[in-house]
Amino acid sequence: MFKKRIFVVMMILMFVSLSISGVFAQDTVKIGTLVPMTGGLASYGQFTRNGTLLAQKIINDQGGILGGKKLELVNVDTQTNPQSGVDGAQKLVSVSGVNAIVGALSSGVTIPVAESVTVPGEVVLISPASTSPILTTLDDNGYVFRTVPSDSLQGVVAANLASNRLDYDKLAIIYVNNDYGQGLNDAIVEQFEKNGGEITASIAFEPNKVSYRSELMEAAKDSPDALLLVAYTDDGGITIIRQALENGYFDKFIFTDGLKAPEITEGVEQYLEGMYGTAPTSMPGGNGPEIFKNLYEKEFGEIPPKPYIDTSFDATFVLALAIEKAGSTDGTAIRDALGEVLSEDGMVVNINEWNKAKDLIKAGQKIRYEGASGPVLFNQAGDSMGAIGIWKIKDGDIVNDSVEVQ
Repeated sequence: MFKKRIFVVMMILMFVSLSISGVFAQDTVKIGTLVPMTGGLASYGQFTRNGTLLAQKIINDQGGILGGKKLELVNVDTQTNPQSGVDGAQKLVSVSGVNAIVGALSSGVTIPVAESVTVPGEVVLISPASTSPILTTLDDNGYVFRTVPSDSLQGVVAANLASNRLDYDKLAIIYVNNDYGQGLNDAIVEQFEKNGGEITASIAFEPNKVSYRSELMEAAKDSPDALLLVAYTDDGGITIIRQALENGYFDKFIFTDGLKAPEITEGVEQYLEGMYGTAPTSMPGGNGPEIFKNLYEKEFGEIPPKPYIDTSFDATFVLALAIEKAGSTDGTAIRDALGEVLSEDGMVVNINEWNKAKDLIKAGQKIRYEGASGPVLFNQAGDSMGAIGIWKIKDGDIVNDSVEVQ
C-alpha cells in the first residue's frame, strides 16, 4: 500500500513537472544560431553572436514575439568545420526543436548543413556571412537565404581594385581550399582577365599547416605585382602573410573579407601599411548602420573592424519578422512569410522599432526593413542586395575606404 502511494505521488510530480515544462516551452520561440566559437572563423564568432543577441534583446524588450513570447537563441559552435556544423544543426532541429537557424558563417559549413539538415527538414536557414556563388543555385526549395551579397560581386570589386585602381597587370592568388575560397578565386580570375590582366598563379592551400613556403614560392615565381590572399585569420592566413614577408616572396597584398581583422597587422604594421582589402559592408543610405553602431556600443562596447556583425543582427531580426508574419513557428510558413513581409515600397521600420513592425504586420502592411547592414530585401534565390567595401591598412589600423554597390 505504501509503495502504491509513493508510485502515485511520483506520477503526479512527473505530470506536474512535464506540465510546467510545457508551459515554459510555450512561452518561448526558439531560433538556432550556428556560430563558430572555435576553428578558422573563431575570431569572428563572438562578435557575430553579439549581433544576434542584440536583436534578441530589442525584440524581447519590446514585448517579445507571437503575442508576448520571449525570443530564445540557442547557439551551437560549428568549429568552422562541415561535419561539426551538420551535427550541430541536427541537434538544433532534433533536440532544441528550432524551425529557423541563423548561420553558418563559412560557406563550406552552410552548404552541407543546408543539404543534409535544414532543406530536408524544411527549416529556414539565413546565413549572415556565406558568400559562395554556389548558394545562389543551390537546390534548396526556397529554405536558404543570406543577408550578405554573393562573392560574384566581391570578386568583381577585388579584381577591379587590383587592375583599375592599383594598376596591377599580373596577379597571383592563394586561396583556402573550400567553397568560399574556390568561389571567390573563380570570380576574381574571371574579372581580372576580363580587365586584360594576367593571373600568374591560382593556388589552393590546406588550413593550419606549419609552413606555406612551397605555395608562396610557386605563387611568386613569375614575378606578379601582388599576392591576392583569400583566407581566414585562424586557418593559416596570418601564417601565409608572415612567411611571405619574412622570406621576401611578396611585399604587396590584397586581402578579402576573411582577413578583415586587426590581427593580421600585429607585429608587421609597417610592412602592411597602405595595403587594401575587400569585404561586404553596409548599404549606403538609411539610418540602420548608425543606429546599430550606437546600440551595439552601449551593449557590448566598441565595434571591432570585422564583417558580419551587422548582417547577423539582420538575419535574426528578419527571421523574427517572418515568424510574426506567419503567426507560427512552422518552417514552411516562415519561408513563405519571408517572401511576403519584406518589400522595397513597404513602410519603413528601423532596427529599434520592433513594436512598430508588429503593428504593421497586424495591419497587413508590408515592411521596408532598414537593417543594420542597410535595407534587407531577398530575390527569388534568397540572395540579398548588397555592397562591397574597400578597406585599407593605415597606421596599423583597418579603415574603411569606399563602397561599391551591387
